[in-house]
Amino acid sequence: MDKEVIEQISQTVRQLCEKFPGTYWQEKDRDRAYPTEFVNALTEAGLLASLIPEEYGGAGLPLSVASAILEEIHAAGCNGAACHAQMYTMGTLLRHGNEEQRREYLPKIATGELRLQAFGVTEPTAGTDTTSISTTAIRDGDEYVINGQKVWTSRAEYSDLMILLARTTPKDQVRKRSEGLSVFLVDMRKAVGNGMTIRPIRTMINHATTEVFFDDLRIPADSLIGEEGRGFKYILTGMNAERILIASECIGDARWFIDTASDYVRDRQVFGRPIGQNQGVQFPIARSYAQTQAAKLMVEKAYSLYDAGAACGAEANMCKMLASEASWAAGEACLQSHGGFGFAEEYDVERKFRETRLYQIAPISTNLILSFLAEHELNLPRSY
Repeated sequence: MDKEVIEQISQTVRQLCEKFPGTYWQEKDRDRAYPTEFVNALTEAGLLASLIPEEYGGAGLPLSVASAILEEIHAAGCNGAACHAQMYTMGTLLRHGNEEQRREYLPKIATGELRLQAFGVTEPTAGTDTTSISTTAIRDGDEYVINGQKVWTSRAEYSDLMILLARTTPKDQVRKRSEGLSVFLVDMRKAVGNGMTIRPIRTMINHATTEVFFDDLRIPADSLIGEEGRGFKYILTGMNAERILIASECIGDARWFIDTASDYVRDRQVFGRPIGQNQGVQFPIARSYAQTQAAKLMVEKAYSLYDAGAACGAEANMCKMLASEASWAAGEACLQSHGGFGFAEEYDVERKFRETRLYQIAPISTNLILSFLAEHELNLPRSY
């Protein structure tokens, strides 16, 4: 994608974000409230439909543009976690759903008439061992009956649709543990109260995350996306996009921390001189800047491969790891530079500090990324 086009879109994002200053996010954080106004503004501007093809009402833009959008949102001090899932969850429907499903749902997702924000994969006992999930979907005539539990299903209370991964063939009846898993598009408007229960989880940050319980939830058989038993492969490509987009958010966070810290230490006077004149203050900020620039290059490599349709599993994982570590280093430098003021709500540093810490854990932990690289890039023995 032409850099001039990306810059124009980034400018649009910056202008939109100016309407949602720190005080807006502080209030949402304090009340643990969903930023509905912000999500609606992004939707109305067509930004959340950037990856949906034009024939389904979207902009049909590449992942590089979606990355730029989320980076700018976070660089502006805002938070895209309330809606970023739409950019990667809809990919499962787009790539693997049938034409009827795409035409039924994608145009409504593009306009905001429907929200596809919930991604039901992780379970309490399985964690990142996705192939060990125990939620089942059993075919019963023209329906599937769902039983089980999901956890860390963010935005479930504010979504109309959910991409759900469930086991349709028992694990002991398949050749490979990745087989026998299927993907469903669940209409949550009909499911809640009829076999689906959502329970919010209060966390360190305002992430609107939940646990979801399924108790004989019946959904139409045509809710199945693609072929039964092939669901694990379907969600893998979406996971690569997710890692790249999360990395872009981390780059945005790092930029915000670096700019905020630099502005503060340039002006803050102690002992008759700006504290930014001291190398002990300068160096952590400068080092995090270098880390951020290096991580951004890996993000660019990852989304270039993704947009070209090339394999990018290693690059997607590496850019997510490097960017999350860069944003944390920048956050640490920013908080330390502010001293006690960094803990004050009005400066926004403590909020952003808490928010960016998540991404060394989610959507996949750094340790799992290192294990993946050791096995697949370095040909070392599998550790799990």
